[in-house]
Amino acid sequence: MKTIFAGTTLALAATIGLAAQSSTVKQRTKIEVKDGKEVTVTGCIRAADAGPGFLLTHVDSRNEQAGSTYALVGEDKDVAQHVGHLVEIRGKATDIGDDGKVEVTTKTKVEREHADDTHAKTHEEIKGPTAFPYLGVKSVKMLRDTCS
Repeated sequence: MKTIFAGTTLALAATIGLAAQSSTVKQRTKIEVKDGKEVTVTGCIRAADAGPGFLLTHVDSRNEQAGSTYALVGEDKDVAQHVGHLVEIRGKATDIGDDGKVEVTTKTKVEREHADDTHAKTHEEIKGPTAFPYLGVKSVKMLRDTCS
């Protein structure tokens, strides 16, 4: 009986010690189009099917064939308010010319209550063909409040 009581007390003490420690994870990801070509395109904004983000569909521009689709990169708050709208977007496109690439930088900070904070940073470059070409959004102008 003493061993059961001692084992239970030890397990309870270990659980209390773990519960007293807490941590907060903060993560920020920045995605930028680098070395792309400046373009002005019109199209319809919609939410991406998988994961966060937005797409520009039914693209029409002097540089592209009508009907192209771009994955939009930049400040989501500027784009989110125009979902379902026909818009004109100015920015850098990755699919025109050979120099376009996308840089993804993620910074992670873990703040611990009773230990040192930790910091991590990852950096990745995406070059070459992808499911959709990327368009780094510099400005969005609504042309019509519907896409039809």
